[in-house]
Amino acid sequence: MIELGKVNALTVLSRRDNQYFLDGGEWGEIALADKQPVTDLPAGSKVEAFVYIDGKGQTVATLQMPLAQAGEVAWLKCVSLSHAGAFLDWGLPKDLLLPFSEQKGKVIEGRSYLVRLFLDEDNRIAASMVLDDFIQDQAFYYKEGQAVQLVIAEHTELGFKAVVDHQYWGVLYKNEVFQPLKKGQKLTGYIKKIRPDHKLDLILSQEKYGQKVDATSAKILDILARRGGYVALTDKSDPELIYDTFAVSKKVFKQAIGGLYKQRRILIEADGIRLLDQATAK
Repeated sequence: MIELGKVNALTVLSRRDNQYFLDGGEWGEIALADKQPVTDLPAGSKVEAFVYIDGKGQTVATLQMPLAQAGEVAWLKCVSLSHAGAFLDWGLPKDLLLPFSEQKGKVIEGRSYLVRLFLDEDNRIAASMVLDDFIQDQAFYYKEGQAVQLVIAEHTELGFKAVVDHQYWGVLYKNEVFQPLKKGQKLTGYIKKIRPDHKLDLILSQEKYGQKVDATSAKILDILARRGGYVALTDKSDPELIYDTFAVSKKVFKQAIGGLYKQRRILIEADGIRLLDQATAK
């Protein structure tokens, strides 16, 4: 069955008047909007095509892949404004409409916004900033430890609010986030806990804190060895510099170098850390 606003696997039927036609099943023939596909499409071959209703109300397809499909959340840039609303760049030649009725606050050309794509009453795909109309607070079919896809929605007092699998709200707590996050960022996370009210607590790594410190200790020794035994970072360095080098939070870095110092594996100097054998060789 064809799903509008999504990518479908379709069979090529024929080519007429320099245009391809695909088998849309109960939808009949679907014209391929791409006038010049990258390769020839012999009859009977299968293609992955995005199917949608065009401005003329016709069902068409394209081999170009959009940045998001119907039912998905995406971080899209506003490229123009009109009397109908704002238009967003979603990777296809015809920009995506964000109607005035689906906007929150003032939309400014050149800025990006977190939106959810949906089919309107005419089955045309559009965007909405009113995520709460589509994203549910409660989830019932997840298991703790299960991997999920996240889109970061906003920073809160607790940490970060994220959209889980484009369908549910979840929370990443700030004391458990050890990397920079930004609105619209996509990444893999895990269900840490399903609360009694069926709301989701999330975590970005299944690795326990102690395991993360141990892994970071090994990474520090490896990077020190590859950099001649010295790195110009200490527990007083900027958190972003620490993350850029070791991909961990300052808290984890401090725990790791503290442990390595106690083990007499490194020397902590005023401006950096040094492998102990390098220090004693001076």
